[in-house]
Amino acid sequence: MKSKVALVTGGNRGIGFEVCRQLGALGYTVLVGARDIDLGKKAAAELTAQGMTAEAAELDVSDQEQIDKLATSLHSRFGQIDVLVNNAAIFLDPMPAADGLGDRSVFKAKASNIVKTFATNTLGPLQLCQAFVPAMIKNNYGRVVNVSSGDGQLSDMNGGRPAYRLSKVSLNALTRIFADELKGKNVLINSVCPGWVKTRMGGTAAKREVSKGAETIVWAATLPNLSRTNISKGFLGRLSHCLFCTGSISPPWKDSARFRIGFAHMVPPSTPSKPTKNFVG
Repeated sequence: MKSKVALVTGGNRGIGFEVCRQLGALGYTVLVGARDIDLGKKAAAELTAQGMTAEAAELDVSDQEQIDKLATSLHSRFGQIDVLVNNAAIFLDPMPAADGLGDRSVFKAKASNIVKTFATNTLGPLQLCQAFVPAMIKNNYGRVVNVSSGDGQLSDMNGGRPAYRLSKVSLNALTRIFADELKGKNVLINSVCPGWVKTRMGGTAAKREVSKGAETIVWAATLPNLSRTNISKGFLGRLSHCLFCTGSISPPWKDSARFRIGFAHMVPPSTPSKPTKNFVG
């Protein structure tokens, strides 16, 4: 049986690499998206050495021409990409000052930083979905995961980090827009916040291990064809203390009407509790 193909942007390190590793362990052919092709090849070689099928894909998600070129190449080779994980992101907001927000304040935000952050964190996923989702629709299968952040959570939005926050709240809106236009199709798109993870971006003070940060991303990337039973088993068995913003599926709880498509909830590890907060507000 032909293995499914997954493209993971920013797949050469951190959460992206762990997502590649976990998908590879499940038998997926993994395409390690990386701006630096040499780093992508190194990561793919490491996965291959572990017995997985992986290769590097040169990809700067802010470069439309490169996205189009890659899509043409991959569709020619594989027919379609079954899974797209929009993981690549940048963080350009300044570090906080000792006595407060300092240059992280919205009053001091540089438009150039906001535009550059949007190009990678928001427009990149938009352009990648435009490039790869139509083939998913044609083949009646696809899973898209947009890696988001609690910084895009409107209900708890506060000061600081304006470029990053704006890019992630917009990414959640993008997820909902695509989800609405994909209703009735076997192409599921969701936003996931992996939590505060020990990566180069998250820093050493972060509380979550990379493997846990990747876990729910992989779960959303491998969702079965929708049925109420499958959704219930998935939600109650795989969520592990993360913010999860559903785009294409609704929570399985009986009173889930107020948590419709596009909302999110925090679920403690292995606890079949109800949602406790909205992610997109």
